[in-house]
Amino acid sequence: MREKCEEFLKTMLEFLPSTGKEYRKSIEDNGEVLETVIIEDVFMPEIVKLISEERNIRLLVCIFDYFEEVSNSKDTYLINIFSITALEILGNDRTLLGVAKKYMGPKTMKLQIEADKVLGRI
Repeated sequence: MREKCEEFLKTMLEFLPSTGKEYRKSIEDNGEVLETVIIEDVFMPEIVKLISEERNIRLLVCIFDYFEEVSNSKDTYLINIFSITALEILGNDRTLLGVAKKYMGPKTMKLQIEADKVLGRI
C-alpha cells in the first residue's frame, strides 16, 4: 500500500473511530488492505449517513476539509483511489450530493464532476 493511501485510511479512522472493527475485519477477510474496498464498504456508509442526517456538522466540515486537502494532493494514485470510491459514491444519489456540495471545497467538487463524467452521468 502506498504511503499517502495509508495516511488517508488512518485519518479516516481518526474521523470515524467506530469503523475500526469493520476496518480490521475487512483486512482479515481479504488477507490485505484493499483501499477501495475499505473506503467503499467501511468509511463511505458512515459518511453517507452523516451527510443524510446532517447532525454532526463539525465532523462533516472536518471530513470535507480533509477531502479538499486530498483533492489538492500531488499524489495521483491517492486522488484516483479517492475519486473512484468516495466521490463516485457521493454522485450515486443526487439529493445526497446536493447536501455534500455544501461542504465540498472547489477542487473536491471539480474531481466529483470529473468522476461523474467518467461514469457517463454528465
